Amino acid sequence: MIIQLEGIIKFKTEKFVVLDVNGVGHRVFVSFGTLKKVSSNKGKVLFWTHLHVRENAMDIYGFLNYAELEFFERLIQISGIGPKIALYVLDVAPLDILRRAIASGEKSYLTKVSGIGQRLAEKIVIELRDKLGAIGTEHDQQSFKEEEEALEALRSLGYSLRESRDALRKLPEDITGVENIIKKALKNVEHRS
Repeated sequence: MIIQLEGIIKFKTEKFVVLDVNGVGHRVFVSFGTLKKVSSNKGKVLFWTHLHVRENAMDIYGFLNYAELEFFERLIQISGIGPKIALYVLDVAPLDILRRAIASGEKSYLTKVSGIGQRLAEKIVIELRDKLGAIGTEHDQQSFKEEEEALEALRSLGYSLRESRDALRKLPEDITGVENIIKKALKNVEHRS
């Protein structure tokens, strides 16, 4: 099984990159967040990979860190979750927020993914909650709720879900308070415009 590929990105689409590894081009499916991170990279890129074998295809899915790969592989073990939906889940929010959401039983992040309804979101929470561990402290729960509120506030101001999540992703972890989070996130969104 291919667990890691390192090479130069020769071509990009919205769903995959072509990674040149010693003259051999590999199509590597990546999340939108990963694609954004590697877009400006002109040198070598290392992907942790999952080889997904089907009757008529062998697809490679790539991740910039091992934790994302591990989370992806846990997701696709759940009945009803294929690799493409698992990638969409990884685009919903940073991995630590997804883990906290699942550990605390928060399904709202998951139901925002096309193809995941309430029933499947509940199944994901039930199957992964114990594997991911419970949220450790009240501070973690509070910061999770603040990010949720900030996301909804940005959406109500007319920003798309993707714009809102991207703005929140760029914030340092030490920012607290919903108002502060929103103010800083708005600066991130305005700089992109």
